[in-house]
Amino acid sequence: QVTLVESGGGSVQPGESLRLSCLISGKITSRYWMTWFRQVPGKEREAVAGFSRVPLREKYDDSVKGRFTISYDNRENTLYLQMDSLKPEDTAMYYCTTGVPAAWWDYRGYRNWGQGIQVTVSS
Repeated sequence: QVTLVESGGGSVQPGESLRLSCLISGKITSRYWMTWFRQVPGKEREAVAGFSRVPLREKYDDSVKGRFTISYDNRENTLYLQMDSLKPEDTAMYYCTTGVPAAWWDYRGYRNWGQGIQVTVSS
């Protein structure tokens, strides 16, 4: 069984930074994607950034390219999302997830999800 626990969210002003962490417990193979999604009420969950170990790949939604960086610490089994130059439109509940989707951005292909953590960007 795989469990994921997010931390690091909070409230910040536009232009500031946050780093989200996701501790992953349980066995996942190297072919799994490890991905951050976000969701606002009334909207579908959307992929923000994904990380694959084999082959080594990083994927980003266009809305966060150049501002967000995804990384994975294999020794600590922790997935990170460094979020810089935050904007009000980044406000959402953020979820980490693992799985083997047909496409990295397709939430339907992910099996294991964290409980989510709130990020609020407001002046």
